[in-house]
Amino acid sequence: MAKQIIGTTDVEASRIALGCMRMAALDLSQAEETIRTALDEGISFIDHADIYGNGESEIRFAQAAKNLGLSRDDYLLQSKCGIRKGFFDFSKDHIMASVDGILKRLETDYLDFLVLHRPDILMEPEEVAEAFTELEKVGKVRYFGVSNQNRYQMELLQAYMDQKLVVNQMQLSPAHTPMFDSALNVNMRNQAGIDRDNGLVDYCRLNKVTIQAWSPFQIDLDKGLFTGNPDYQELNETIANLADQYRVSAEAIIIAWILRHPAQMQAIVGSMNPDRLRKIAQANSITLSRADWYDIYRSAGNSLP
Repeated sequence: MAKQIIGTTDVEASRIALGCMRMAALDLSQAEETIRTALDEGISFIDHADIYGNGESEIRFAQAAKNLGLSRDDYLLQSKCGIRKGFFDFSKDHIMASVDGILKRLETDYLDFLVLHRPDILMEPEEVAEAFTELEKVGKVRYFGVSNQNRYQMELLQAYMDQKLVVNQMQLSPAHTPMFDSALNVNMRNQAGIDRDNGLVDYCRLNKVTIQAWSPFQIDLDKGLFTGNPDYQELNETIANLADQYRVSAEAIIIAWILRHPAQMQAIVGSMNPDRLRKIAQANSITLSRADWYDIYRSAGNSLP
């Protein structure tokens, strides 16, 4: 598995990460098989959140890792906090309590990365900065990041922090490309030209923030997968043809499309299916050409100016 340095850290991580949102739905033996397969394929970056399965995903992971006899050095752990029932909460008290709960459920002394889960409009950046400093000082968290935040939300928080924000999780798939659309349609009056994130990709590249692409097989959260969707027939045909050409799975082509971007993004995959994880890991063996990358982008219904 190819690796990359995350943000401004010295941490070398697998370019594909295992997202554990669905792990709570597995029994213990299934969780063990999923984790073992991921590690065998070199997928050693594990992404959690305190709301996944109401904390059960973290518990199941810890149980399975223990049964497998894994060392804490066998994987990197990331978790997220800040989403509560009906609202977001980036208060210092909530962040501190959340991390304690995460560490207890994961049966570990520290997180490699803590990520704020979506923006909190009522965020007091001073409180967040205090929480991060205390968590780093006592060794509970090594590095920090955000998710689904635009450039100025990141800049506001960064202005109060002693640490660097090193990751930002953003939804990205061939069927969900707002981050790319506006960059290609600068000064255009069409819908694609609307800048929805303040030039986030370029901002992250300039500031060495790793974008972690989540839901790489989905259209939107409420529209499901584009794979097999008749509304995306051309996209699926293009991916299938490229899979034959590169002699890998369709899943690998999709992930390779994300990894091809020069921003050095990390792909977070949420499959709990061992066979599918093996197919996804094939992305590590190929690099899409520039023409093939744009072919996928256009076949998703996007027009170039």
